[in-house]
Amino acid sequence: MMRHPHVWMGLLLWSIFTPAHADWAVNMTKGATEVSNAVFDLHMTIFWICVVIGVVVFGAMFWSMIVHRRSTGQVAAKFHESTTVETLWTIVPLLILVAMAIPATKTLINIYDTSESDLDIQVTGYQWKWHYKYLGQDVEFFSNMSTPADQIHNKAPKDEHYLLEVDQPLVLPVGAKVRFLITAADVIHSWWLPAFAVKRDAIPGFVNEAWTRIEKPGIYRGQCTELCGKDHGFMPIVVEVKSRADFDTWLGERKAEAAQLKELTSKEWTLEELVSRGDKVYHTACVACHQAEGQGLPPMFPALKGSKIATGPIEDHLNLVFHGKPGTSMAAFGKQLSEVDLAAVITYERNAWGNNKGDMVTPKDVLTLKQAESK
Repeated sequence: MMRHPHVWMGLLLWSIFTPAHADWAVNMTKGATEVSNAVFDLHMTIFWICVVIGVVVFGAMFWSMIVHRRSTGQVAAKFHESTTVETLWTIVPLLILVAMAIPATKTLINIYDTSESDLDIQVTGYQWKWHYKYLGQDVEFFSNMSTPADQIHNKAPKDEHYLLEVDQPLVLPVGAKVRFLITAADVIHSWWLPAFAVKRDAIPGFVNEAWTRIEKPGIYRGQCTELCGKDHGFMPIVVEVKSRADFDTWLGERKAEAAQLKELTSKEWTLEELVSRGDKVYHTACVACHQAEGQGLPPMFPALKGSKIATGPIEDHLNLVFHGKPGTSMAAFGKQLSEVDLAAVITYERNAWGNNKGDMVTPKDVLTLKQAESK
């Protein structure tokens, strides 16, 4: 079948010695944290122990096959068992396992030691976004994928970080021990950051812990690694690590924004202002399911353009967006969006794509509903 063996041999040698061979990276990366470096060092320690074992075992096998081959006149020994050999092949593997267990145990203890943290962050998975809450800091926000829809639908070239960009990254300080409290609000997700050696399942009703201490500023990317629904691939994680001074400045700005947002709840809004803000909210939180022009993806995601809900009683529209619809993909946005953003997106839906109801939901209406729900 192989008529030209020299051609195939040439191709094989070319594939081995071509410069591109240097790009075949198969090892782990060291990462950027104390834990990830410890995991890498443990990996390399176990790897070299396995290499030594392989060299000794296969060396003994090949030496025995060559030196004691039949053609040299060797005669096989006749014995049933050897107490010495059996003792050795019991004790030696035991010692090897102990040698592996000691560094592995130290690393595992370090991985799960979340005590004495400098900053605590609650990470909550939603379909399909992450919510970050800086505990004790009065700062929280959602992080949504920001890859343009044109790239997803192959209408524009894909950039370097395709499906790995977000509108609001998680921001952390260099050198601080950060504890993550990871859970989920709907289905099981998984928060994975390779550079931090952190991967924890986010399970509704449970809280899993992890921690990190980043050694240098930069941007680090990860993804949800649990199959959590149709948009599972659109749930990236982006962490921006800043110096202590820059982080303090950022945190102060976010606190000021949170205080300002609370003040906006009592503001007297016009229809045009709510529609303008709602346009942005819709294209961040709703467009994946209901599409840019409100046409939806029936039957799973119904259209909003000309729909009964978007043109019917305003109270029904508010209650649906606030509480969601059990048994469907319509999530409850009452805890996901602020009073201002809830009012804005509902107002936008009632006045976009030719719906033109001319009415509006105000932030005060949403606040009244939240207060009633909390009683």
